[in-house]
Amino acid sequence: MKSKSNETDHRGASEGATDACTSPQRRKTFKLMACAALVATTGIRPAAAEEDGPKVGDLLVRDGDESKTPLTGADVKLEKKQLIVYPADPTTMKVKDGSRLNRIVVIKLDPQQMDAETAARAADGIIAFSAVCVHQSCDVNGWLPAQKEFLCVCHFSRYSPLRHGEVTAGPAPRPLPMIPVKLEGDRLVIAGDFSAPPGGAPQA
Repeated sequence: MKSKSNETDHRGASEGATDACTSPQRRKTFKLMACAALVATTGIRPAAAEEDGPKVGDLLVRDGDESKTPLTGADVKLEKKQLIVYPADPTTMKVKDGSRLNRIVVIKLDPQQMDAETAARAADGIIAFSAVCVHQSCDVNGWLPAQKEFLCVCHFSRYSPLRHGEVTAGPAPRPLPMIPVKLEGDRLVIAGDFSAPPGGAPQA
């Protein structure tokens, strides 16, 4: 038979534990933990997901341009090194730089030297490609003016922008994805989707 004092002690301990679990601070902690678990299991993302890709009508903004000035046709000089840009929503001017896979290179070349597939996606000689190498996702930021080819300096893959991003050297397994552009007034605008998914295997 339990003594009255023991029953009182047990009841007090139980009530103390209940109070601790139901106190405002504990309830707040448990709520935060539950929310965190929900996010982890359902994959909830921010409403304005930065990983949204380029869309038809998006403007182009130079990488690092804090003024977010839209790229114009006059900004892209004939046969000069490619510019690295990001798409930007034309209404909000939110630059879609949350993912490297949104990086784009633009260059202007002689349309007479382009194959039909490339010319169909060009705007007054201006063409655009993914800026991410399809080998191991390095930046395609090199330019070989004599050959008129893009160069990835990580593993020396080379691509011909005149032949829809065809691989001319190196380990890249497929052409550099192209994205069509057009001119609306003097502004350069995205006119379609990438010809293939951008990017390659992660760097070793």
